[in-house]
Amino acid sequence: MFRTKALAHSFRAELVQAANAGEPFDPATGRPVSEARTKSPTTWYAHSRAYVEMKWPRAAAKTRRSIVEALTSITVTLTRPTKRGRPTDALLREALYLYGLNPRRWSDEIPADHAAALAWLETASLPVVELDSPAMVRRVLDSLCVRLDGKPAAASTVQRKRATFYNVLGYAVELELIASNPVDRVQWTAPEVAQSIDRRVVANPAQVATLLEAVKSLGKRADKVTAFFGCLYYAGMRPSEAADLRREDCDLAGPVRRLRGRLRRPGGGQAFPVLRPREDRIPLGPPGARRHLPAGRLALDDDGGSHERRGLKHRGRAETRTVPIPPRLVELLCAHVENHGVGPDGRFFRGLHGGPLSESVYDRWWKLAREKALTESQVASPLVRRPYDLRHAAASLWLNAGVPSTEVARRLGHGVAVLLRVYANCIDGGDDTMNDKIGDALG
Repeated sequence: MFRTKALAHSFRAELVQAANAGEPFDPATGRPVSEARTKSPTTWYAHSRAYVEMKWPRAAAKTRRSIVEALTSITVTLTRPTKRGRPTDALLREALYLYGLNPRRWSDEIPADHAAALAWLETASLPVVELDSPAMVRRVLDSLCVRLDGKPAAASTVQRKRATFYNVLGYAVELELIASNPVDRVQWTAPEVAQSIDRRVVANPAQVATLLEAVKSLGKRADKVTAFFGCLYYAGMRPSEAADLRREDCDLAGPVRRLRGRLRRPGGGQAFPVLRPREDRIPLGPPGARRHLPAGRLALDDDGGSHERRGLKHRGRAETRTVPIPPRLVELLCAHVENHGVGPDGRFFRGLHGGPLSESVYDRWWKLAREKALTESQVASPLVRRPYDLRHAAASLWLNAGVPSTEVARRLGHGVAVLLRVYANCIDGGDDTMNDKIGDALG
């Protein structure tokens, strides 16, 4: 009821204007949806929790981590700067990452400092409707381009977080919290991500052989991963593939020497050839700069552990692939079994305490081997800076040896189009012929 006729006419005019604009009405109240949004706005933090809860059941652990990392950065940005009692950004990030945006731990008892940070965030988080402003959206997008130490973020990181931001706003549109995705109205371009491998990272066979000898010479503990690095180069395997290689996965005798069986994918895209339907496990650690989150690891997988088991990416669980291997890798694997044995589960490569081989372990030995085997200028260069670059070196070697791209793609577990796009800069050969043709054309 309205006290005056003028107030009633004014209210009626607002309803007519909303109807003419095609705005939806709330069936419960009969009022325009925009009015309900303004009176009881949903905060960004609350909406982020709803988004994570919606995505969690069907998302892989690595995808979950990616979402949580992105939303942690964005949620800290979307707070009221004048709200009193603000915790440090480091504490806010830690509380969000470990508890606030992790549905598995919503029922856990939260430490006092983290609980206080999340309580502050519930009142300081901006409403989602305020993101209907292009200026606010640009502020968030620009923040994604900077790391915690103030340096520019990697292009792939910016694109990944931008995609999460866009999807969360899309979910807000679905829930009718905002009318349309405001990112579409902002002329902002994410940094370009390199599609092809830098050929400077590719080592030749002699350099790889020298590096493997350097690993072996570092001592018995380092020699436990010599064959591991050999799998990356001679079989083109991913590090997570080799980390879970087991004795029954290999046929090391007879006229055909090969790794055979099913491909296993741990986390975001890793695949592994095995004989029986098993799945790999990869470690999931804290986000970004680890020094800011020393409190522990984030349990993201469904059994609450710090690893995740997954099937092969974009393929059925029963699909397999066979990866033939050269005699040199057979020698490395046989020597490994003779000198170091295998685990109770048949696993070739194990961590310091018998568990899964972690990235921190083999990465440390690889850095020491590079310093020992390479020249000073090579150590400073991108040449096989990461163990993963051994896989790139394998693909480049096979392509330049004339192996058909379809076979190289099959052995690597790639599609042919992806293979040619990624390794286009690493394919040599035919330069003299092409130069002669250009020279003839020039007369």
